[in-house]
Amino acid sequence: MPRQLVSYDPAWPARFERIADELRTQGDPSWSVEHIGSTAVPGMRAKPIIDLAVRVADLDDFERHRPALEKQGWSLGSGVRTHPVMVFEEDGIRTRIAHFFTAADWDTVNQRILRDWLLAHPDDADRYTHAKCDAVAAAARGRSSYNAAKTPVIQEIVDRAREAQGLPSVSVSDK
Repeated sequence: MPRQLVSYDPAWPARFERIADELRTQGDPSWSVEHIGSTAVPGMRAKPIIDLAVRVADLDDFERHRPALEKQGWSLGSGVRTHPVMVFEEDGIRTRIAHFFTAADWDTVNQRILRDWLLAHPDDADRYTHAKCDAVAAAARGRSSYNAAKTPVIQEIVDRAREAQGLPSVSVSDK
C-alpha cells in the first residue's frame, strides 16, 4: 500500500534543487533536471517523494554515469519499461525517484506534459488530487493498486494536454 498522501510542503522545491545539484555532480553537469510529479505542483497533496526528470543525451550517456550514481546510493529499479528509473532510499524509505529521458524524447515526456498542465489548470490539479486520495482509499480496501486506480484520470488529463500541443494520445501506463 502506498504511503499516505500529505499536504503540500513548501520545502519540496528546495529539496528538489539540492537533489538536482547532487545528480548533476554525481552524473553529468550538463544534464537538465526538472521537478516532476505531485511534489512539483504547489498545493497538491502527495507522497513525500521527490520525482525528477533527467535529460540525458541517449541511453549510453545514462549508462556511462550509472555506476557513479549507484556508488552514491541510487539504485536501478522500477516496473517502468519505457525509460531508466533510479530510486534513492533513506532508512529503507523511498525518498527520490529519477526518471532518465533521452534528448530525442524530452519534449513529449508525459510526466513533464502533465506537470505543466496541472500548473496551468488548477481545476485539473484539484481533480487529480481527489483521484489520488480515492486511489489510496481503494488500495487500502484491496480493490485496486494505487497506480491503477488513478491512471484513468491521469490518462484523460494527459490526453487533453497532449492534444493542446498537437501531440497524439499515448498510454500513460508504462509498466
